[in-house]
Amino acid sequence: MDFNVGDKVIYPNQGVGVIQDVCLRSIAGRQEQFYLLKITSNNSTVMIPVANVDHVGLRRLCSNTQLDGLFDILRGDFSTPNPDWKNRYKDNLEKMRTGSIFEVAEVLKNLYFLSYQKSLSFREKKMFDRARQLIVSEIATVKGEDIAQIELQVDSILADAYQRTAAAGGTV
Repeated sequence: MDFNVGDKVIYPNQGVGVIQDVCLRSIAGRQEQFYLLKITSNNSTVMIPVANVDHVGLRRLCSNTQLDGLFDILRGDFSTPNPDWKNRYKDNLEKMRTGSIFEVAEVLKNLYFLSYQKSLSFREKKMFDRARQLIVSEIATVKGEDIAQIELQVDSILADAYQRTAAAGGTV
């Protein structure tokens, strides 16, 4: 996948970034091409070898059609999480690493519902916050809307899904 200077992209588990430059660097005596990526959430800069783009999961922002699918996931029914926190954490970590907005949405949703059953562990709370930030920042960037407004929208969708599941006698 080729990107150009100025393209907004998603760097898995880091969020929205902007391609600042495409440059050549000499590594171990070999010329290699890199994308210089500025992560918008923390203003950090990352260099990603062009040859490794697929491996690291760098991708374009989702489309408006994909956003509809994302909202469908967030609105959907809740499923009972794995009771073993180690396996649950491992599964969620793998989903976060994929960089797929849909996988991250499932992590967010599952941890949201789990937080009503019991207190999240420190690691799960941190993962919940990260998943929420990744979802909100991508939606806000795609829609061109304010992050605070999108946070309210996402929180409202999750709360409605929780209430619907609870009212239906679901496992919450």
